[in-house]
Amino acid sequence: MGKPRLLIIDDNKEVLATYNKFFTKKNYHISTASNGLDGLKLLEAEAGGFDLVITDIVMPNISGVGIISIVKKNHPDTPVIAITGWGEHPEELASEAKADLVLEKPIELLELDKIITDLIKRNKKQDR
Repeated sequence: MGKPRLLIIDDNKEVLATYNKFFTKKNYHISTASNGLDGLKLLEAEAGGFDLVITDIVMPNISGVGIISIVKKNHPDTPVIAITGWGEHPEELASEAKADLVLEKPIELLELDKIITDLIKRNKKQDR
């Protein structure tokens, strides 16, 4: 099967660096983008697609809600985790856009790893 491929989109460079370091050590293939537009470019450029997308909700230009909508339209089987540090309203929008899960920052990385593993396993079973 190879390493699971994660796309992580967040406009906070510290969050990106932390996630990249942690998940690389956990044996994931990581692609990161610091804004929604770059994230969409990576999404379309990755030949085999991604096993899971993590996106911040509140970002300039293309928001996480826009990312979720596009992922779910073009890659409906790809699980999406939306993350936010901003209260209730963005979470409702992410849920409406069909995010598989909405989490509030700060997120415990070991817990996030477990959630990602579960979502990818569940998705692989559905593909059979």
